[in-house]
Amino acid sequence: MSAQTELIDVNQFCIYHNVEISFIHSLHQSGLLDIVVVKETVFIQSEQLEQLEKLARLHYDLDINLEGIETIAYLLEKVTRLQDEMTTIKNKLRVYDSE
Repeated sequence: MSAQTELIDVNQFCIYHNVEISFIHSLHQSGLLDIVVVKETVFIQSEQLEQLEKLARLHYDLDINLEGIETIAYLLEKVTRLQDEMTTIKNKLRVYDSE
């Protein structure tokens, strides 16, 4: 798959989801979203689509401001890291349990 097919046009995303382009730029400026600019067109990587949809729902459906979104994103990332760490520890303990 070429790099071009892995990119999603932000303008198309905004039209489809009824999201303001300024919201995308705010997410980028706060470090919550990476954007790619190709020939003056703004894209996101397809791997970020699910995250962007979640952030847009938080903002538009639940009326959460950017600061709140930043906090929620940080906490969700921390929970994911802790869950991964717990899974790793459980797997290590299984080795000792089976002995």
